[in-house]
Amino acid sequence: MEQPGFWDDPQNAQAIGQERTRLEEKLSIWRRLESQAEDLNLLLDLALEENDETQSEDIRLRLENYSRDLEQYETRRILSGPMDYNNAIIDIHAGAGGTESQDWTSMLLRMYMRYADRNKFSLKIIDKLDGEEAGIKSVTFEVSGPYAYGLLSAEAGIHRLVRISPFDSQSKRHTSFASVFVTPEVDDDIVIEINDKDIRVDTFRASGSGGQHVNKTSSAVRITHIPTGIVVICQDEKSQHRNKDMAMKVLKARLFQLEEEKKAKDIKELHDNKKDIAWGSQIRSYILQPYRLIKDHRTGYESGNVDAVLDGDLDAFIKATLLWRAED
Repeated sequence: MEQPGFWDDPQNAQAIGQERTRLEEKLSIWRRLESQAEDLNLLLDLALEENDETQSEDIRLRLENYSRDLEQYETRRILSGPMDYNNAIIDIHAGAGGTESQDWTSMLLRMYMRYADRNKFSLKIIDKLDGEEAGIKSVTFEVSGPYAYGLLSAEAGIHRLVRISPFDSQSKRHTSFASVFVTPEVDDDIVIEINDKDIRVDTFRASGSGGQHVNKTSSAVRITHIPTGIVVICQDEKSQHRNKDMAMKVLKARLFQLEEEKKAKDIKELHDNKKDIAWGSQIRSYILQPYRLIKDHRTGYESGNVDAVLDGDLDAFIKATLLWRAED
């Protein structure tokens, strides 16, 4: 009997098809960048030939956009992991600092929302727990787009903020912490077996956004994976069925990530990251007082343009981290 060939395996054929699509996308972007460069050179030559200074502002703006697009392309070229192309599921948890850290968590959420906008990614809130006074205790959201996981995986770790507290009547300087965990969304072709006996599904009334409907019905879903202790909550969808589907998708992503970390023998690092959301464990510091500076402690990369970074301009930090990983 003839043995099945490589192409007879649907998973092999699908993997090759996906890789071909990614390579075609990279080639298409490169051709577009090449065309933009030719147009810029032609425009510059014409302006110089005609000694036309009125076009200088237009050329400057085009150059800035081209430089940003080229930088993004170069960053994506570094990514080669099997899950790098996938969507990302991100959790942010407030750490030591009470209301201060909860406000810091809301600032980080806004930063990633702005980053998603800048990169034409879509962002969807899955679950959010507001603080009692201000800010957010924890939030889970999905970022969808090409290489979302590969790029945002650089953000995993403890983020530290130093500033004059808006909640302190004496205007004292405070230090706040928040943790960022990033997992890839698992492709449908990857089978993650979850036995019904290993999970507990609870429903309750949603407490977040959604109007009166979500508060009158038990539409929110909490799934507990008993063997690992992983808990996933989804309450942002309007129906219990959709919340359960989303919660199961997040659970599969976290179980896949856990298994990958075990294979890579990185489970110890994961527990170390979760141990203390406080001093000595931060990957990046955002200092707003007594001076203004953002510094990544892994790579040494820093920026004094604090407002731009908090407004989602993370490209340089992410690229520096990806290059640092590649060299490690």
